[in-house]
Amino acid sequence: MRYKKIVIKIGTSVITDENGYLDLPRIKNIVEQIAQIRKEGVDVIVVLSGAVTAGKTLFQEAKPVTSPKEKQLYASVGQISLMNYFSKQFFDKKITIGQILATKEDFRDRKHYLNMRSCFEALLGKEVIPVVNENDAISFHGATFTDNDELAGLIASMLNCDALIVLTDVDGVCDKHPKHKDAKCLTKVDPKETNVFDFITSEKSSCGTGGMFSKCKIATRLSAIGIGTHIVNGTKENIISSVMEGKLVGTEFVAQKNISSMKRWLANSQGHEVGSVFINEGAKEKLLTNGSVSLLPVGIISVEGEFEKGDIIAIKTEYNQVLGRGVAQYNSSKAGALMGKKGEKPLVRCDYLFIIE
Repeated sequence: MRYKKIVIKIGTSVITDENGYLDLPRIKNIVEQIAQIRKEGVDVIVVLSGAVTAGKTLFQEAKPVTSPKEKQLYASVGQISLMNYFSKQFFDKKITIGQILATKEDFRDRKHYLNMRSCFEALLGKEVIPVVNENDAISFHGATFTDNDELAGLIASMLNCDALIVLTDVDGVCDKHPKHKDAKCLTKVDPKETNVFDFITSEKSSCGTGGMFSKCKIATRLSAIGIGTHIVNGTKENIISSVMEGKLVGTEFVAQKNISSMKRWLANSQGHEVGSVFINEGAKEKLLTNGSVSLLPVGIISVEGEFEKGDIIAIKTEYNQVLGRGVAQYNSSKAGALMGKKGEKPLVRCDYLFIIE
């Protein structure tokens, strides 16, 4: 097998038919593929969409979900139905699955982050397949994932997986909209050399919340921290097996260098910053050219917001460009008092600093 630890994200459009109901034969084929690679020693984490759709099916509701209360209702009921079916399919393969319902709050601080990682590791240690979904029934506006693509990327990063396999309803990333007859699928993408965002739109599927723009954004971010991503057509039989066998299917975002667990956490902490520090050109140059440099007060020109030791802060240029994120070693008051001074302790140590390349 090509990889030893993977996240498989199953989109709503993959497990539903043209009428918006669950496609049970397709789900069965996906389970068979996952069961086979699990039995060959691969650690698998599944991020599963479709709870809202499953809930609508039970209520025989065809119209789109428009209100948060409807989404909560269908998600609460549908999650049980969806998991029951997946659980039965895996049980027939003599495989146990465990359910994890996550919220964005679980990724906001290091303590919650490590606690969640410990849960995943315990399940994998007992050869249990974690099946994850956002807890749509209790998530509230402003504290939700953009979509399950984002959740899948966070988990792949957290567990230092070899790859993320995204199952969608198209063949991959195309050089034109997939509806065009002459559209060609990009087989491999190196984000440092190819800007895939020149080829895609923000259009979403009729069932799910994520689009190709979101998938490529997550894939590009994972590539930078050493995790490959495959965007493939999950409606095709045995597509997961094809990826694991190294066949050229869909679009692969090539992994770059690997980084530490702390830096992976910081890489995926966008939006969790408590405050910001602005740095001069000299500090910017050093941070961009040397990966083992800490952020010293001498390079800081201003401090924005109130933060404490241990908080995540954004590092910005004087022109408000975000260079990266780091964990503050002391609070904003002290940072303000020390800015511009030589010979002081780092505000952000290099081990707790992630620079966006």
